[in-house]
Amino acid sequence: MLTIINLMTTDPAFNLAAEQYVFDCLPKDRSYFMLWQNENAVIIGKYQNTLAEINQPYVEAHKIKVVRRLSGGGAVYHDLGNLNYTYIIDAGELETLNMRVFCEPIVKALAEFGVTAEINGRNDMTIDGKKFSGNAQYLRHGRVMHHGTLLYNSDLSAVSKALQVDPEKIRAKGIESVRSRVTNIRRYMKEDVPLFVFREMLLEYIRRETESENYDFSEKDVHEIERIQKERYDTWEWNYGKSPECTILKSGRVDGCGTIEAFITTDRGLITGIAFYGDFFSTKDPEELAKYFIGKKPDAEGFAQALEGIAVEQYFSGLTTEELLNLLSGE
Repeated sequence: MLTIINLMTTDPAFNLAAEQYVFDCLPKDRSYFMLWQNENAVIIGKYQNTLAEINQPYVEAHKIKVVRRLSGGGAVYHDLGNLNYTYIIDAGELETLNMRVFCEPIVKALAEFGVTAEINGRNDMTIDGKKFSGNAQYLRHGRVMHHGTLLYNSDLSAVSKALQVDPEKIRAKGIESVRSRVTNIRRYMKEDVPLFVFREMLLEYIRRETESENYDFSEKDVHEIERIQKERYDTWEWNYGKSPECTILKSGRVDGCGTIEAFITTDRGLITGIAFYGDFFSTKDPEELAKYFIGKKPDAEGFAQALEGIAVEQYFSGLTTEELLNLLSGE
């Protein structure tokens, strides 16, 4: 029996907490299939360095949420043009991760809708060689959680911008995402339908192919999901603080000052060191400035805290605090 949970919430932290709750807490004598959507978000793989995966200035400017998931793999961008699906079942003989067995139902469903899709590589589904679905798995205690994205009508320009990181400016430890050409399913559909109709079509296909029942979260379920969300998926420690060591290069030229390069090292999402280079002049050694950054977050707020009350022009002649903040916080 397949238990279907059609989640109508769009908070990425809640939805990832809901996945964990179903995996950990709901009866394990049945299988689960979940459909869900997130408002604008970047979902980071468990073993990735968050700072090395996101275009932080773009993410902050567009209020895109960043949440780390339980499974490994690469970072993905979600918006309301994207549909996500999750299978949670007994692993059985699946002693290693196996993406294909969970992707095949989606490929078969799309074939009914007039879309010819293929399973490619270790965890992608493609149309005409372009990726529309990335997949990941979490295998623990004899159970497997498989989840994937379905780009249906997503803003593909936002996908590239939110995940656009210059490799020359980031040196990070951790699993890096592999970028691919992407496409939306909608343009290939036999009938052009909006996403909510596509969602119902997919649900109808799953119900037809498998004996199933519907399940709605109770008040108790929601309370427990919100507890998990608060303790894990809403926290900076989980979403950023799990990141391994990283070196970030920020550089720029400011008229009246010169060229400045800032090499920022971080570990577990916090600054562990910063070194300044360039052709600027100064009355105080910029090395003395580094101590104010230690332990701060490498974002606009953290940089502002580090420089509060500091006479920046003494370390970089002709440079204002605002100009240095812009250089450190910019792309």
